[in-house]
Amino acid sequence: MSGLRMSAKVFAIAALLAGAAVVPGSLSSAPAQDAAILFRNVRIFDGKGSALSAPSSVLVRNGLIEKISTADDTSSAQVIDGGGRVLMPGLIDAHWHAMLVRPTPMAVLAGDVGYNNLLAASEATATLMRGFTTVRDMGGPSFGLKQAIDEGLVAGPRIYPSGAVITITSGHGDFRQLSDLPRTIGGMLTRMERIGGSMVADSPDEVRVRAREQLMQGASQVKLTAGGGVASPFSPLDVSTFTEPELRAAVEAAENWGTYVATHAYTPVAIQRSIAAGVRCIEHGHLMDEASAELIAEKGVWLSTQPFLDLSGAAALGPAEQAKMRQVVAGTDRVYTLAKKYKIKTAFGTDVLFSKALADRQGAMLASLTRWYTPAEALAMATSANAELLSLSGLRNPYPGKLGVVEGGALADLLLVDGNPLDNIALIEDPAKNFVVIMKAGKIYRNSLAR
Repeated sequence: MSGLRMSAKVFAIAALLAGAAVVPGSLSSAPAQDAAILFRNVRIFDGKGSALSAPSSVLVRNGLIEKISTADDTSSAQVIDGGGRVLMPGLIDAHWHAMLVRPTPMAVLAGDVGYNNLLAASEATATLMRGFTTVRDMGGPSFGLKQAIDEGLVAGPRIYPSGAVITITSGHGDFRQLSDLPRTIGGMLTRMERIGGSMVADSPDEVRVRAREQLMQGASQVKLTAGGGVASPFSPLDVSTFTEPELRAAVEAAENWGTYVATHAYTPVAIQRSIAAGVRCIEHGHLMDEASAELIAEKGVWLSTQPFLDLSGAAALGPAEQAKMRQVVAGTDRVYTLAKKYKIKTAFGTDVLFSKALADRQGAMLASLTRWYTPAEALAMATSANAELLSLSGLRNPYPGKLGVVEGGALADLLLVDGNPLDNIALIEDPAKNFVVIMKAGKIYRNSLAR
């Protein structure tokens, strides 16, 4: 009996260890941190204000900003002399698709998964080197990429993953062919579902299961498509997809885990139904009306929208999708005008899909916000405001701590800019030239001053 007990005990321990190995983040260990780094003689944009600080010193230790001082710090840390340059928080993209930036739509649906993962890893490094130290991933199988970045295997931004987009039959994110119909409930999953890109759910119970599956894998928030979209073949922009009870099922599942639901929603009906169900962030909103904008503001719901100003990236889409894209572009000025009028809590994102060239313009998209905002307001949106949105994840936040600001105790995600972006925001359009130091979690990924 003792031998049986021992075998059972060994088996139980092995099972526990095996289980631990697949729990998201359980194997994560931050890259080794430099003991201390001192930025000397820098002027600080703190991520919130509209002016730069006096010449200051910023001491970074163990991944955090330990101290900010206007005195000439004589610390024994590694010193980076800023020469009066601007130190600011790392940029945050609140609507990114880490796995869908570079491949074509066909490569996503039918290409080799291993190659697509390597492609995403390469893009993650490029994203970081553009100064975007954090992204909120709004759909795609990015859990493995996130783990590789967190373990230091790949250089890339912090990722707040949503996991698979949850959609309905014929909704935005349903990439099946007509030959796949009729769908058998509980039947074989499609390719997009098997790789974790999107999941089809056609009842509150199915929605609840799919939401819980994303949370089980480590989602920091849950994403549903409440209306039609551009890049999906069977979802006109004007349609409303999930019913309110279906949306509420996802909201309840997320709230049980202490986090929230964001919905893809362009139209007034999709927006209003989402808010009625308890959704806390609307993605896009380009076709909203005054009543919808007023409701978003009244309920304190976030608007995560994007400055779509032209048809960049449309070449990867078919004629019908390009026509829908023109509708969205036509609504861009209106969505920002309404966001300002009603003082809506607004986040910045880019929603780049299927285009490395467009991803390279990530900073330029941020700079284009100056059509509606001052440079300081635009940069604050992409730093402290986006960080406030990320904090809605509560205890599901994979990176506890202050992001998006330069202040004592904050996470040391920092950019040293050669020039003043508050005077000339176009500096962020050329990160290779103008971001002379890029730091994430206290680790330097670029230091062109050391050449």
